[in-house]
Amino acid sequence: MNDPIISVHGLSKQFGNFIAVDRITFDVGRGEIFGFLGANGAGKTTAMRMLCGLSYPTSGTGTVAGYDIATQGERIKRRIGYMSQRFSLYDDLTVLENIRLYGGIYGLTRREILRRAVTLLNRLDFRTQSRTLVGELPLGWKQKLAFSVATLHRPDVVFLDEPTGGVDPVTRRQFWELIYEAADGGTTVFVTTHYMDEAEYCSRVSIMVDGQIRALGSPSELKRRFAAGTMDEVFRSLARNAKRSE
Repeated sequence: MNDPIISVHGLSKQFGNFIAVDRITFDVGRGEIFGFLGANGAGKTTAMRMLCGLSYPTSGTGTVAGYDIATQGERIKRRIGYMSQRFSLYDDLTVLENIRLYGGIYGLTRREILRRAVTLLNRLDFRTQSRTLVGELPLGWKQKLAFSVATLHRPDVVFLDEPTGGVDPVTRRQFWELIYEAADGGTTVFVTTHYMDEAEYCSRVSIMVDGQIRALGSPSELKRRFAAGTMDEVFRSLARNAKRSE
């Protein structure tokens, strides 16, 4: 893989005697949709926090957008977008106020914010909701808005932590259309999900068990390797022997 946007080698995170992430190694290419899978407690959220510059590794190395995750976390934060599984916008602000707020945080000029806000509202068909409080929006609408705001500054990488949890199947498909659009535009998408059908939409998938990456490859490669018909079967064959959970 030439010039990966994310590169991790032997990355570990330890809390006392507990090893949350155990010497993981992988690369992610530019514009790739990379699925980061694992059961609760597997270590994927801890690993993602290190990649976002929110937590320091205990050992190993990693870079995101060319910056060192151990020493250049603030620079990484300016080059990425992040959407947590807990809705990340402000319920007591309107749709437009949230866009303006995050545009300013991302360092966009007022003119850029206005132009991109218009584009975002048109793409989501939110024009009539621009002055609606975000707390009044249905969950699926909130999630689509949160993703669009996370990519408002056109980051090199967007990290999505369980982005479609709790939304209906139709909204999930619409959300994945936004992911494909972002990837087509050159943004790398790093996504965790509990929905194994969504793993099929990824360019490549890694599966973590007990803090270690036990499988890595495209969905078709992994199904072939494990003689499985679905990614759910692949996941179950690896996760059934897990020793820990949240």
